[in-house]
Amino acid sequence: MTAVWPQEGWRGHHTRGERIWRREGLNVPKTQPRRGRLWVADGSCVRPRPTHRNHVWAYDLVAIRTQDGRLLRLLTIVDEATRECLAIEVARRLRADDVLHRLATLCVQRGAPEAIRSDNGPEVPARAVRQWLGRVGVRTLYIEPGSPWENGHIESFNGKLRDAWLNGELCSTLWEARVVIERWRQAYNQVRPHSALGYRPPAPEAIELQLMCA
Repeated sequence: MTAVWPQEGWRGHHTRGERIWRREGLNVPKTQPRRGRLWVADGSCVRPRPTHRNHVWAYDLVAIRTQDGRLLRLLTIVDEATRECLAIEVARRLRADDVLHRLATLCVQRGAPEAIRSDNGPEVPARAVRQWLGRVGVRTLYIEPGSPWENGHIESFNGKLRDAWLNGELCSTLWEARVVIERWRQAYNQVRPHSALGYRPPAPEAIELQLMCA
């Protein structure tokens, strides 16, 4: 919150921003302690710490509804090291072929990651995805059922997506949702500061490139 103030010419202590948020009826996010352990007590899932771009990607599914009550599915994909949101696929239904098509497109555009972390639940036909990833040399890292904390990066991103957009916006059509969610994704990558990156956006080079070309 207060990390955005200097970008817009504002000055002030973070407590002032929190008072404004409370006065407007907004929730002030609580500070979460850093957790160094990367596995659960029974050793069910050992999670490698991402160290560089394209080391570990993570993806998950999010469900929302349009104004007419019809279901929308969102496939969110992030790079765990850079915190960049690589894609948000929006559709009425998402099948294994849709997930594979989006992952394949990203691999062509950005290079294949060393590993991909995901849920191994019934939402995504994991067998087809696992077979394809094995053919292209990408390791699959599945979390234990009912253990979303083992996929913390994507869960954190989905929480920000819900708080900043999904809980406050209502789209009437699929195409409207695709447009506004893509705009939010670009703002998240290019503008929104991230505390884990020294309060820099995940992809500031996109803005720098635009300034150079202007």
